[in-house]
Amino acid sequence: MLLDTASLYFRAYFGVPDSVRAPDGTPVNAVRGLLDFIDRLVQDHRPAKLVACMDADWRPQWRVDLIPTYKAHRVAEEHEGAPDEEEVPDTLTPQVPVIEAVLDAVGIARVGVAQYEADDVIGTFTARADGPVDIVTGDRDLYQLVDDKRDIRVLYPLKGVGTLQLTDEAVLREKYGVDGPGYADLALLRGDPSDGLPGVSGIGEKTAAKLLAEFGDLAGIMAAVDDPKAKLTPSQRKRLTEARPYVAVAPKVVRVADDVPLPEVDTTLPRTPRDPAGLEALAARWGLGGSLQRLLTTLGE
Repeated sequence: MLLDTASLYFRAYFGVPDSVRAPDGTPVNAVRGLLDFIDRLVQDHRPAKLVACMDADWRPQWRVDLIPTYKAHRVAEEHEGAPDEEEVPDTLTPQVPVIEAVLDAVGIARVGVAQYEADDVIGTFTARADGPVDIVTGDRDLYQLVDDKRDIRVLYPLKGVGTLQLTDEAVLREKYGVDGPGYADLALLRGDPSDGLPGVSGIGEKTAAKLLAEFGDLAGIMAAVDDPKAKLTPSQRKRLTEARPYVAVAPKVVRVADDVPLPEVDTTLPRTPRDPAGLEALAARWGLGGSLQRLLTTLGE
């Protein structure tokens, strides 16, 4: 089981009231909410291995070099020359180091790699997996990894993690008319305002799905642009022709990497805490109470 950790702690932050606080009054709603999420996921799905995948770089420069608008609207206004920082709620930022420390003390593998997003870490673990993989994320971008033959699916939270959409190829075909790899091409063509991807002007989700059904994949669509006999409307041919510079670079931005240099980590689900004394201190300092105890009980079982 691969966790898109930031996606989950954002959901926890907005789903758990910020009246949930440490003894000193610091909000810990994201910390406790994430622990409750992990507890429920382990209870319901009993994974043998679990990795909390992290964004070591939420907006990698190599993606920005290819598409400068990539996540540009999410950049907080900083002093000129300062590094980009993602705009996040003021009371969430201080909770992230606490989340990391607690996961480490519990012994849950936590992996982030410089110059890569959590999606890329997930993509690489998935590519290397020799068994079933469940990816837990609220980010539809990872639908591109769904693969029935390899038993790879996305568990997409509809309400917390107690109600999950088990996303396989049948779900993708029903909702979008594509399979896993086709979802990346669909996203590329229609664009994604939340990620700053412009897409191809005039081609929305339904048109993109029809083009992919007709021509197979992005390469097939672009080959059709050069084929006068291909069934493209004059408007589609014109827009795709004009979008060639974008289409040439967008696949590398949209598709998750599968060749990230992952560190050696023990991904086995821990039964007992790796650092009991450290965890006890964290629990007392941050008032983790029942959320942590429930998770430890579930792991012990």
